[in-house]
Amino acid sequence: MVELFENKANYKVIGTRPVRHDGVDKVTGRAVYGADVKVPGLIWGEVLRSTEVHAKIKSIDTSAAEKFPGVIAVMTHDDLATPGRDTTRNGLNDVDREFFNIMAKDKVMYKGHVIAAVAAIDRNTAQEAVRKIKVEYEKLQPVTNVDDAVAKNAPILLDDLIGDHLGEDVKNTNIATHFRHEFGNVEEGFESADLIVDKEVTLQMVHQGYIEPHNATAIWNEDNKVTVWSSTQGSFGVRDQTAKFIGLPPSSVRVNYSEIGGGFGGKTKVYLSPIAAILSKKSNGRPVKIVMDRPSVFQATGPAPGGKVRVKMGVTNEGKITAAHATIRYEAGAYPGSAVNAGAICIFACYEMPASRIDGYDIVVNKPKSAAYRAPGSPQAAFAIETVIDEICDQKGWDKIQFRLDNAAKKGTRRGDGVLLEKIGFEESLQAAQKSEHWNSDIGKSKEGKLRGRGLACGYWMNGGGLSTCDLMLTDDGTVMMNEGSADIGGTRASIAMQSAEVLGLSAEDIKPTIPDTDSIGYTGMTGGSRTTFATGYAAYLAAQSMVDQLKSRVAILWELNEDDIDFNEGFFTSNDQELKISIKELSGKLESTGGPVSSTASVNMAAGGNGYAVHICDLEIDPETGKTDVVRYTAIQDVGKAIHPSYAEGQIQGGVVQGIGWALNEEYYLHPDGSMANHSFLDYRMPTCLDMPMIETIMVEVPNPNHPYGVRGVGEVTLAPPIAAASNAVKDATNKRILEQPIKPSRILKAIRD
Repeated sequence: MVELFENKANYKVIGTRPVRHDGVDKVTGRAVYGADVKVPGLIWGEVLRSTEVHAKIKSIDTSAAEKFPGVIAVMTHDDLATPGRDTTRNGLNDVDREFFNIMAKDKVMYKGHVIAAVAAIDRNTAQEAVRKIKVEYEKLQPVTNVDDAVAKNAPILLDDLIGDHLGEDVKNTNIATHFRHEFGNVEEGFESADLIVDKEVTLQMVHQGYIEPHNATAIWNEDNKVTVWSSTQGSFGVRDQTAKFIGLPPSSVRVNYSEIGGGFGGKTKVYLSPIAAILSKKSNGRPVKIVMDRPSVFQATGPAPGGKVRVKMGVTNEGKITAAHATIRYEAGAYPGSAVNAGAICIFACYEMPASRIDGYDIVVNKPKSAAYRAPGSPQAAFAIETVIDEICDQKGWDKIQFRLDNAAKKGTRRGDGVLLEKIGFEESLQAAQKSEHWNSDIGKSKEGKLRGRGLACGYWMNGGGLSTCDLMLTDDGTVMMNEGSADIGGTRASIAMQSAEVLGLSAEDIKPTIPDTDSIGYTGMTGGSRTTFATGYAAYLAAQSMVDQLKSRVAILWELNEDDIDFNEGFFTSNDQELKISIKELSGKLESTGGPVSSTASVNMAAGGNGYAVHICDLEIDPETGKTDVVRYTAIQDVGKAIHPSYAEGQIQGGVVQGIGWALNEEYYLHPDGSMANHSFLDYRMPTCLDMPMIETIMVEVPNPNHPYGVRGVGEVTLAPPIAAASNAVKDATNKRILEQPIKPSRILKAIRD
C-alpha cells in the first residue's frame, strides 16, 4: 500500500470558511434550476403512468390523445431507439434495462411505470391529453418483498433474466445475482467462539426526500443535435444515456448544467431526458419541458432498497471476534442493480476478524427500480452488524466502545471483500467518542415519565474516485476563472476552488468557479459516492500546479533567469537569491509580453477516495403510552481526513444524521395490499423537520488520506450509515426490547413494550 503524500498541518486556505461562491444567487432566487429553464417556443410534455403494479400491456390506444386540441406529439416505447442490448450473465446489462424502466414496452413492473407521453401547447393540455390514452392490461400477481420473490412457485418478473448464482446460470428466477466473499475458516471460527449471536433485520424501501422533483427540457435541432437541461448529479451520465436511448452518438447531445435542488444519490438516474428529446423531435424541434409531480417522484423514481440482512457473529470470552457470516438480500426493484455489492463491502469493514463469509443477493420485486442514497447499501448493513455488536456487549456486559476498539479495523485489516485497508481513522474516531462529553454525560431522566435510552453505532463507506476534469484561466486582474465538471450539490464549488487557491497562494474568493455544459469541459463523473472534493479537487490541484509551472517560465522571461533559479511559495515567485519577487496578481498584468494568456487543465482517474468511518451516539426518549420517540441529543464523530471547508463538512454530517434518523424511526414505502404505495406525498411520507431534531453535535477527526495532497476523504456518505442502528440500539436501551424491523415506529414500540 503506497502512500503518495505526506500531509502538512497548516494551510492558508484549506480549513477556512469562506462564503460559498454560489451563495448570492441561491439566496436571492436568481439561481436557475431545471424547472426554471425557459427557451423560445417552449411546449410541455406529460407522461402516462401505469395504474397497475404488475401487468402485461395488451394494447395502447393513443388516437384520442392525438386528436385532442393543442396536442403536438404523442410517443410510446416504440419511438425510443433500441439500445445495443449488451448482455451480461444476468441478461441485459443494467443500463439497457433502464431502457424499459424509462418507458414500458410489453409489461409494467410497478405502479407509476411510464407507458406513453404527449407534448402539447401547455401543461394543462398535456395533462388532459394523457388521460385520453387507453391502455388494456392483463393483471399479474405482484411480488413486493424478498421473501415472496424467492418463495417456491413465485411469479417470475423478468422472463429473460438469467441469474448469476455463484457463477452458475439460472433461469426462471427473481434472484439476479448471488455472490459470495469469503476468507479464513468461518466454521472453525464459530467452533472456537464462546458466544454466538445471530440476528436478522428487515428494512423497507425509503426515499431520498429531495425537494426539487425530476425535470428535463430538450431541443432536437434541425442538424440532429440535441440540447438538454436536467436536474442531475452527473451531466455526462445524462448525455450518454439520453444519446443511447434516442439513437444518437454522445457527441450529438449537449447537456447544460442547471442547479440541483437535492439529490442524495436519487438524481444519478435518467427518467425524462430521452422522452423530452423524442417529443421535441416529433414536434418539429420545439423545446419540450417535463416536470414530475410529487406522487410520480415517490412511485416511479429510485428509492433506497429494502430487504433483509442477517448477521451471525462469534466472540471469545476475552472479547475478540472469531468469525462472522452475513446474508444480505436487497430489493433491486423492477430491474436488477441494487446496492447489495456496496453493502457487502461495508458490512464487516469496521472490524478485524480472522474469518468471514458474505452472501449477497440482488432480488427483483414489483417496486420502482432502486437507486443510490448516500452510502448506498451501507445503512442497511450497519443496522444488522451494529445490532449484533450491541447485543454481544449487552449479553457479556462489555463496554460498547472498548469492545469496538479491541476489534477495530486499522491499516492492514482485510475487509470482508478481501481488500487490505490503507491508513484510516476508525480507532481515532472511537477514541474521540470515548472521550466525548456526550458519552461521559449522564443520560438523565425525563420529568414526564418517558423512557430514555442511549445507543451507539458505527458505519463505513469506501468513498469514490473516478474521472474528473478542471480548467483554470488566469485573468489580467489576477483572479482565476475555473471550469469544473462536477454538479454542485453540497458546496463543492467552494471546496474545489479552495484547493487550487491553496496551490496558487490566492484567496478562495480569487477563484471564480463555473460548471459548463458537456461540450465545454472534459469528461467528469457524477457527483456522488463522496468522490467530488477528492477527485475533482485533485484535478484542480494538478491544474493549479500546471499553472504555476507555466507562470514560472514567464517569470524567467521577465527576469532573464533560468526556471531552476526561481522559487514559488504562497503566491509569490522569488529568485533564489531573494533579490527579485513578484506575486501572481502582479504577474497577471504582464503576461502579454511573455507569450499571452495562461491557462491550464488537468484530468484524473482516481482509484478510491480514502475510507470513511463514523461513530454516532444517540439519546432518545419514548412515551410508553403512545410509542412516540423523540431524539433529545445526537453526536456524530467522523474521520474527515482533512476538512477543506469545515462548515460544509459539518453540514454534510448533520444532514446525513437527520436523514438517517428519519430512516430509522419514521420513513417507509407503505404499501396497499395490491402492492401500490399508499404514502406518496410529503404529507404522508413522514420526514423529520427542524422541529423534530436537536442540534446535531459534530466531532471531526482528521486523519489525513495519504493518497490526496490535502488529505481529503469524502464526508457526505458515511454519515448516513450509523443512525438506523444508533437509534435502534437506543430504543433497546430505553425499553429493554430489541426491535429488528425498520422503521421503529410507535406501533412497533408499543407492541414490543406490551409483549
